[in-house]
Amino acid sequence: MSANGLSTRIQQFLDPHALAHTPSPFHRLGQQMQDILGDGGILKEVVQPGEGPPVPRDSSVSIHFSGFLEYSDRPFETTSHLKYPRMMKLGRDVTLCGLELGILTMRKGEFSRFLFLPEYAYGAMGCPPLIPPVATVLYEVQVLDFLDSAEVDEFFAMSPEEQNTAPLSMLLNVVDTERSFGNRCFNHSRFEDAKDRYKQAVTLLGNRKAEGEEEKRSIVAGQLPIYLNLSLTQLRLDRPLKALEYGLKALKIDPNNTKALFRCGQAYLELFDFEKAQDYLTMAQANKPFDVDINNLLRKLAM
Repeated sequence: MSANGLSTRIQQFLDPHALAHTPSPFHRLGQQMQDILGDGGILKEVVQPGEGPPVPRDSSVSIHFSGFLEYSDRPFETTSHLKYPRMMKLGRDVTLCGLELGILTMRKGEFSRFLFLPEYAYGAMGCPPLIPPVATVLYEVQVLDFLDSAEVDEFFAMSPEEQNTAPLSMLLNVVDTERSFGNRCFNHSRFEDAKDRYKQAVTLLGNRKAEGEEEKRSIVAGQLPIYLNLSLTQLRLDRPLKALEYGLKALKIDPNNTKALFRCGQAYLELFDFEKAQDYLTMAQANKPFDVDINNLLRKLAM
């Protein structure tokens, strides 16, 4: 703590010309912030603007955040130790009222600071032993990403019969959102979570009773990229038999699909069936003769 009673962390982003005129570090900081509700309960300072639309009310968000008490340099909670924080559902996983309301004012990529009065934070009782009674708290928040999952929530609230009679466009949007969740998990190396999301998406498509050839084609087209994703995910999980199963399902839809041929080749290689690995990789190479990954695997087979 510095000699004037301010923690060095808070002092670093206060206006030095305001330091001599107000009694409290948080009060001084609050004078530089925007009152987003009009009652002074949540004050905000945008440090780094984001882009795109604000976070929707029913979305799932990936955020970094740290919470601080006044006069403290050390956060009482933080996600800074996590390389990839998990997606959190607003209204369920984000339990601090002020934090949720603050997030709803933010955009993708934005980094902001918030001051929450006790009624928007931990209330009159606090949260012993970390949070004292009637505590105003400072939160630093960065929105890494979000997905609007309102339609997903609505769809899963339906009965199976209602799901099957819902508009196909709604089903495809839900499947696309589930796949997007899976892609984020995969990119963060959470392969089990990715697998679960992809399987949920492909199950939804498989449960649909198609009405007519056009709807059937749309469902099959939606299944293909998910089978490819599942095949790759199973390879990452060291489950080549499962990877092969999904690769073959993709080939049943599109017999000349390069990615599916490559996935099957990878799976057979890990299963030590070198002859079949060679066959599938050669077919994939015929489609993309200069693909680095395909050629590298064929060279590995030739060694």
